[in-house]
Amino acid sequence: MVLVRTEQPGDCRAIHEIHRHSFPTNIEAQLVDALRAAGRLSVSLIAEADQRIVGHIAFSPVTVTAGHVGAGLAPISVESAYRRLGIAAELVTTGLRACRAAGFTWAVVLGDPRYYSRFGFLPGPDFGLTDEYGGGTAFQVLELAPGSLPRSAGLVRYAHEFQFLTESSKAAVTSTKKG
Repeated sequence: MVLVRTEQPGDCRAIHEIHRHSFPTNIEAQLVDALRAAGRLSVSLIAEADQRIVGHIAFSPVTVTAGHVGAGLAPISVESAYRRLGIAAELVTTGLRACRAAGFTWAVVLGDPRYYSRFGFLPGPDFGLTDEYGGGTAFQVLELAPGSLPRSAGLVRYAHEFQFLTESSKAAVTSTKKG
């Protein structure tokens, strides 16, 4: 049985470790810590199984030039022993519901279109939206409230804390998410 719940103060170390072990570098773990410290971790959910934290998903604000604010899904991690059990899907579904409840009307993700399309995400370029990382069709958008997606608004900017992603890390993340 998996329980998805909002992050609590005592969960920070376990969340850091899940991201540290799920990615080739420590950047995503540091990113979550930096978003939390800056107060930009808008939605942060954990998955518990066997009385321990086994997954985490983060959403932080993203903006377009016109000032419209949406939610950016990144990062998401599940402990290797708990993958392919639907935990990530439950984190995404519950996270998007929490984003709606928090007042977000649109969301973005940079990830595998085959995976994220099941949640309703569509290629951002089809709506005149691009990302800072050159993700192409791996950069996807989802309207959380009808008519709310800022169409043809150009570049979607992630929170300043995403600068932790160095140029080489951007390339690695983009190629991983595309494939």
